[in-house]
Amino acid sequence: MIGALLSGAVVLNGGLQTSPLDLVMQAGWMAKLVLFCLLLASVLSWTVIVMKHKTLTVARKESQAFLNTFWYGQDLEEIFTKSDQYSHSPVANVFKAGFKELKKLSALEGKADAVKSEGLANVSRALSRATMAEIGALEVAVGLLATVGSATPFIGLFGTVWGIMNSFQGIGATGSANLAVVAPGISEALITTAAGLAAAIPAVMAYNYFVGKIKILAVEMDTFSQDFLNIVQRSLMKAN
Repeated sequence: MIGALLSGAVVLNGGLQTSPLDLVMQAGWMAKLVLFCLLLASVLSWTVIVMKHKTLTVARKESQAFLNTFWYGQDLEEIFTKSDQYSHSPVANVFKAGFKELKKLSALEGKADAVKSEGLANVSRALSRATMAEIGALEVAVGLLATVGSATPFIGLFGTVWGIMNSFQGIGATGSANLAVVAPGISEALITTAAGLAAAIPAVMAYNYFVGKIKILAVEMDTFSQDFLNIVQRSLMKAN
């Protein structure tokens, strides 16, 4: 998005059209440093946006496919075997964690109900741990978008203040406030402001979008965990 800013044109003194790229080349070292930082932040945020969108799309798709397999399956052992096909599904990974703990309950057959109850609690804890781990994995690098979205406008604002300071210094040195003196500093101020917003807006929008998607997957995992526990509990009650 920052690159798009450089393809336009602005009108300066005497109707001369100057492209933003020319303004950048004519800017002072501080403005160039600010723009470089903003460009780097924008590249990082767009890299995260593309990768995270792909990750969440695959996770959502595979989770839906696994849930269909789970609810239309007949045997948990068979479902566990098939779950390897959905390695990118957080719901499938939660199921595998719960099922592995459930397998340990088979050794408690004939034991006291209190022991079985403790085993059921272990399954619940395994599901909770797996859910938290999956949420943490989904949130990797999302915080970078929040950082870019909140920091880049202020970095651009710093460049704005610096450009205005240069304008005032030019006025003080020449004793004149004509456009030729003021324009260079003002152009630096405007280009850094625009670059800061160009870096921040996509990052903030993507951050909110990804947070919403992660919340949906988190709800799916929590709902599945409760359903899985209910199935296990009913199975234990029938066994008794």
